Amino acid sequence: MSKVLGLFLVAIFSIAYTQLVNGHSLRGCQTRCGNVSIEYPFGISTGCYYAVHDSFNLTCNETTNELFFGNMQVVNYSHSGELRILMSRSYACYNRTRVAETISYNTNLRSFTFSNKNRFTAVGCNTFAFMTTIFEDRNYSTGCLSTCDSIPKENGVCSGEGCCHTSVPKRSKRFIIRSSSFDRDASVNNFNPCSYAFLVEEGMFSFSPSQDLQNLRNFTKFPVVLDWSIGNQTCKQVGNTSICGQNSVCLDSTTRDGYNCKCKAGYDGNPYLQEGCQDINECTTSSAIHKHNCSGSSTCENMMGHFLCSCSSGFELNATTNGCMRKHKPVNTGWIPILLGTTVGFLAILLVVICVQQKMKHMKSIELRKQFFEQNGGGMLRLRLSGAGPSNVDVKIFTEEGMKEATNGYDESRILGQGGQGTVYKGILPDKSVVAIKKSRLGDSSQVEQFINEVLVLSQINHRNVVRLLGCCLETEVPLLVYEFINSGTLYDRLHGSMSDSSMTWEHRLRIAVEIAGTLAYLHSSASIPIIHRDVKTANILLDENLTAKVADFRDSRLIPMDKEQLTTMVQGTLGYLDPEYYNTGLLNEKSDVYSFGVVLMELLSGQKALCFEKPQQSKHLVNYFASAMKENRLHEVIDEQVMKENNQREIHEAARIAVECTRLMGEERPRMKEVAAQLEALRVGKTKDEGSDQYPEPEVNEHLVGVEILSAQGDTSTTGYDSIKNVTMLNIEAGR
Repeated sequence: MSKVLGLFLVAIFSIAYTQLVNGHSLRGCQTRCGNVSIEYPFGISTGCYYAVHDSFNLTCNETTNELFFGNMQVVNYSHSGELRILMSRSYACYNRTRVAETISYNTNLRSFTFSNKNRFTAVGCNTFAFMTTIFEDRNYSTGCLSTCDSIPKENGVCSGEGCCHTSVPKRSKRFIIRSSSFDRDASVNNFNPCSYAFLVEEGMFSFSPSQDLQNLRNFTKFPVVLDWSIGNQTCKQVGNTSICGQNSVCLDSTTRDGYNCKCKAGYDGNPYLQEGCQDINECTTSSAIHKHNCSGSSTCENMMGHFLCSCSSGFELNATTNGCMRKHKPVNTGWIPILLGTTVGFLAILLVVICVQQKMKHMKSIELRKQFFEQNGGGMLRLRLSGAGPSNVDVKIFTEEGMKEATNGYDESRILGQGGQGTVYKGILPDKSVVAIKKSRLGDSSQVEQFINEVLVLSQINHRNVVRLLGCCLETEVPLLVYEFINSGTLYDRLHGSMSDSSMTWEHRLRIAVEIAGTLAYLHSSASIPIIHRDVKTANILLDENLTAKVADFRDSRLIPMDKEQLTTMVQGTLGYLDPEYYNTGLLNEKSDVYSFGVVLMELLSGQKALCFEKPQQSKHLVNYFASAMKENRLHEVIDEQVMKENNQREIHEAARIAVECTRLMGEERPRMKEVAAQLEALRVGKTKDEGSDQYPEPEVNEHLVGVEILSAQGDTSTTGYDSIKNVTMLNIEAGR
């Protein structure tokens, strides 16, 4: 009960505080009702209040000296738009026969609205209460529930045990409060005969279980905050027609439509009257809020809206303490121009030196980039491109700074792969596009020629199944190539590596074979200048997210002049895929790619590596093992178990026949890639030619032996080199490319 009583003491204090405010009303209007001052726009008689609507019309009970808003007693109000009133509560009381005495509370706030500073509160055991408000044309209901079977122990806690509360919507003008109980018995009635529901300003009610559950009925009213404002337009909308007086400002209401008025800084009074805001004399006022802060020997001088601190002659004001201090004697400043001139001259000379150094550094950088450009084959690239015919692709030249930024300074976390010829990084260009950047290793001029050759070859190719060259960078110490980024690894990874899984169905494998064959056929027959890849293998077939094949790595490729069918060149390739005829003769033609493709097709069918020294002698080389199985009608031993399960025996056997034909020992007995692509495409769409199977005779096993010198290298992914002029075999063992 003491907590509830404290609420009314706070209300009385608020009333007492209101008396200290120097209120202002219209001339001839009543300025006080009991202990509450009456200030415009409020008033108690016609002509004394803001007459746009009657919400500002208050009533003074001369008998009790109490001020009322409707039937609710006014505690106080502020110019900023708050009106505090006392409001009754709803209750429901029960006797032993469970006959209830129920009082609901229903009120209308006219044009004023509830503040969100209020809380809807219910007190009682096994009590539920709800509140219905009306906002414009909508109804809104809220409520809370409290339970208990004995008197709670803890004071000041209103969280559901004997007491509960919830927030209420602001801007509502009318509300109904009801309270009720459930599951009541005699034991509860002994210490809590009634259930209560009421609105109360937040922080103005503290629950005391031992008192409030028994005696709260004796306290009938609680303080509630209402929001008020002038009209329903903003300050901008009303402009100069607002009722705000001189030396005041118009402020849009933050709680409802309309506006409120406020005296400017340095003024006090009623901002709603024409001359209500008067200058505050900070030099004489006793108010601690508005009193001046001049200190020491400084003198306060009142000004309109503010004050000044002044000092007598010979003293000056200290801006920090607002006190006076003696002026210092003038200091001889004749040396300042000399010092300033010397400093400026020194800085100018220093700036010139820095500019010259930067210019020299820039020129040295340009010269170094030119040197790298020539060293990395820039001149050769220009010469070869000018002599190779028109290019189908514009090769963009990237800067060194751009490459560093794209790879985060060639960070190790960006490395996609490494091989004997260099490192591939994942790069992110300024437009957020992702690319693959190949950084070649430092080496001799032959490696530079291979690099330029790859740029040259790719500049002639425009095909959806060839990795697209975006550009290159030649002004770095080692040359860089920038490709489109393919994000799903290589065909080798899918068949034999860490990415191997069951998602590679026969349909996928056949489509990939068709795409590779079509690409090689394009290179051999449809490119502006025929191109021989010279290193076709599963590690050089990239796959995108849709498992679309992308042929890559053209550094060993060769352009075949239109008047020649073959070239004599140093042997390049990878063991297991290398054409034995090309290896032995050094004569390169398109049938070398056909052989390598046949090995790739065998890998797609069998899921086995092209060359594996860990296997028994008869299955070490996939070409021999596959051809023997085909001849002896035991193809099922070689074909990947997953592919065999898909019940495509006819297509598998036909694809195996094509693979064997592609790997015949003599190049003239192999089909052209154009024919291979057509047969595989027909097989894919179910139109395999019946006469195709008789085009080439059944192969003999010894026709596919690749030669002792090739197998002598003890490595699974070795790269072979052969110079046909010196007739010397060279083996470079490296980790596959």
